[in-house]
Amino acid sequence: MLDFLPGMLKGGLSFVLYVINTVVLCTILFCVAFIKFFVRIPLVTRVCDRGLITVSTLWISINTLNSALFNRIQWDVRGVENLDPNGWYLVVSNHQSWVDILVLQTVFNKRIPFLKFFLKKELIWVPFLGLAWWALDFPFMQRYSRKFLEKHPHLKGKDLESTRRACEKFRTTPVSVMNFVEGTRFSENKHRAQGSGFKQLLNPRAGGVAFVLGAMGHCLHKVVNVTIVYPDGADTFWGFISGRVRHIILDVEVLPVTEEITGDYFNNTAFKEDFCVWLNGLWEEKDRKIGTILDNCRSGRSTAS
Repeated sequence: MLDFLPGMLKGGLSFVLYVINTVVLCTILFCVAFIKFFVRIPLVTRVCDRGLITVSTLWISINTLNSALFNRIQWDVRGVENLDPNGWYLVVSNHQSWVDILVLQTVFNKRIPFLKFFLKKELIWVPFLGLAWWALDFPFMQRYSRKFLEKHPHLKGKDLESTRRACEKFRTTPVSVMNFVEGTRFSENKHRAQGSGFKQLLNPRAGGVAFVLGAMGHCLHKVVNVTIVYPDGADTFWGFISGRVRHIILDVEVLPVTEEITGDYFNNTAFKEDFCVWLNGLWEEKDRKIGTILDNCRSGRSTAS
């Protein structure tokens, strides 16, 4: 709508709206979070939980309107027809830019439950954010290092058990857990340093996604495999809000969560090998798909094969 404005002005005005939206809705979120923290009555907790998700969803919706107001982005979204806002999902994706988070929030808002990330247990003590993550039921994981387990072998497997107990609330509350499997944003330097076996991707890190599936596989129903492509190249957050990003393609494949991918990755060697084969196969197909999409865009076609 206001796409005609100069990039600097667009970016500045858009950034101000992002800040206002965040400050106002975070203030409301923290008020509800304090009620949830201090009033430990089940009915109050349930009402607060619904309120917190409503606030978070509204925050994303306003950010989406902000983007639409200042930017003319061609969105090409595929494979989201059968998603359910009341489902239980693990979302995995390639990672190129901080813009990816805004893209995922925009596309999946109200299509699946609010996206949450697995966090280290110690992060609950981060000022302000720790309270927000706790209030929004972000899953906190307890992980013991290999050296620690060598000194305390009786604790082997206890990290998964404690995380499973922390996730018990998700048996009745729909959830979407997000994991960037590469562990970091793609760059040509990282690609070369890794000696990546893929043309468009970094090597996938199996441990994080295996931990999520091992801890929550009993309540997750589907894996949402997301491929994000920026035909004109990935950009920064400033590039996104100032109008440099013009075309975004997001391809979604929904996969079942089966027993074959929910075993003990850290203590079962055979399962670990099988899981790595499964994940690498997923990444090989994603790499092929990105190449096909980019080739089609260069030749003027918009569909992938």
